[in-house]
Parts: sequence; structure tokens; C-alpha cells
Amino acid sequence: MDHVIEDNISENDEEDTFFQNVDILQNHGINVADIKKLKAAGICTIKGIQMTTKKKLNNIKGFSEAKVDKIKEACQKVASLGFMTGLEVSDRRKQIFKISTGSNELDKLLAGGIESMAITEVFGEFRTGKTQLSHTLCVTTQIPNSTGYHGGKVMFLDTEHTFRPDRLRPIADRFNLDQNAVLDNVLYARAYTSEHQAELLDYVAAKFHEEAGVFKLLIIDSIMALFRVDFSGRGELADRQQKLAQVLSRLQKISEEYNVAVFITNQMTADPGATLSFQADPKKPIGGNILAHASTTRISLRKGRGENRIAKIYDSPDLPESEATFAITNGGVTDAKD
Repeated sequence: MDHVIEDNISENDEEDTFFQNVDILQNHGINVADIKKLKAAGICTIKGIQMTTKKKLNNIKGFSEAKVDKIKEACQKVASLGFMTGLEVSDRRKQIFKISTGSNELDKLLAGGIESMAITEVFGEFRTGKTQLSHTLCVTTQIPNSTGYHGGKVMFLDTEHTFRPDRLRPIADRFNLDQNAVLDNVLYARAYTSEHQAELLDYVAAKFHEEAGVFKLLIIDSIMALFRVDFSGRGELADRQQKLAQVLSRLQKISEEYNVAVFITNQMTADPGATLSFQADPKKPIGGNILAHASTTRISLRKGRGENRIAKIYDSPDLPESEATFAITNGGVTDAKD
């Protein structure tokens, strides 16, 4: 019995260190007005401050360099700077959960599903199932599973106006869930420009903090569409990639800070230089190296026969490069029928 209680206590401790509220800084000489300013800038946890550069904190209205130094010092008193042994990291990674995609084959390919504290990117041409996968995940995220995952809410950022709430209804029916309850657990925002998309992430962080541990998945469909529109031509490429890098860095931090899975879709481009190098498939995902390095796992999708689609691991730190076939049905993404 004692062991059980001890386990619970250590689990709660871990949760506490995971979501250390910036309000703690009051005990270390930071005044309430400054803490409010931090929250207004979308920085709600100690980890969030550690993840923000001094330069960026200086940009917050009313923050001087001395004040920023004081805040950073206070953070160091509250939280360690972060060296731990491999074994401790392994224990910490036990908090990671996997969200099913709706297809067992695809889950197997991903070693259990879409992983939390990571960015999973799917890319493919139109009609390869990117948005269908997003919609299916909106429902499967809400289903508890046998691995100790309890289910949770979904945040959906839509840049291409492809979110269809009624599409979720037949998927909810497939899993015997109440349609309206499922729709109620999806929080939706439409982004109109790349700047708006970046600003929405501040709101996302604040919401994740406000309802700590409730949200489990953040979907962005699609990550690059607005950057493609707002920045055109080679002349603006460097600027675009820098802005994109900031958004992706923010996403990575949000996923780690609040232990959520981040799922992004991406478009493809024909590579005009590829005809010279005789590549079998001259198309590649857009976003360049910045996006390639930011995504933890990248999955390429292509059309198969009929409603079947083929997913292939394009890049991953721990998954072998292999393929899986899934089908798109009225009930969302499911296993392909032979």
C-alpha cells in the first residue's frame, strides 16, 4: 500500500515540475505586474521563460535588461538548468503518449501512433489523405487506450479552410462516440496570414496552460500555405525561412512544455533541378531545411489503388524507414482491405 502512495506522490511531483507556473516567481521578488506581462506574451511556465531568449524578453513592453536578468535569475533558483542522466531522460520519456491514427498498420509504422513532445509532419500531393488524417486524429485523440493514455481535447489551426466539423460526425459514429461531445472537444481557429498564425500560437500556449493537461493534440493544416502566400520570390525567401523557423521553434517548445503532440501537414513542390539528377520522384516537401530539421518525424503520403494511400517514413530519429498502407473511408482513416 505504501508503495502505491509513494508512486502517486512521485507522479504528482513530476507533473508539478512539468507545469511550474510563472506565479511562483512572486516568491523570488518579481512583482505581479511583470508576471502579467509575461503571461500576456504567452509565457506561462518557468520552462517557457527558460525557452525564451533575453533578447525576446527585452522586447516585451516595460521590460528593461536589468528586469529580464532578474527574472532569469529567479528562474534558475526555481528550476535546475537541466542536466540529467540518460536513465532520468528515459524515465521522463515515459510521460510521452501515442495517439492512434485510426489505422493499425499506420500505428505500427509509427510505433504506436502520433507521439507527444514531438512534431509529426505529413506531406503529400493533394488528395493523399493529409486533411483526412487530421480529421480522424480529432476524434481518436479523445479515445483512451490500453497503454495508459486517457484521451484529451484537440486544438485545430486551419490555414487553408479545410476543416469540416460535419466530417467528424461519421468518424465519431465509427468509434461509438457522441457526435456533439466530440465536436465540443475540438477547439478551432482559422489563420489568415503567416503573422496571424504565429500570434495564434501565443493563444494556444495560454490555453494549454489554462487547462493544463487537458489538451493532447495540436493540429496545423497546413503549416506552409500562408508562408507561401505572404512571401513570394527568392528575394523574400530568407525572411520567410526565418519567420518559419520562429513558428516551428515555438511549436517544438509548446509540445515539450505542455506534453502535447503536434501534427502538421505540408504541401509538396516539383523540384526543377531534379530532372538533371535522375531522381525517381522529383517532388519534395516545401519549407526547405528549416522545416526538415524542425519536424521530429516526417511521413510522406502517396496515392495507392482506389481509396488506399501509402505512408512512408521519410525521416525519423527512432523509426526505421518502411511503408504502411491505409484506406480513407467515410469513418475516417482505417486499415486497407486486401
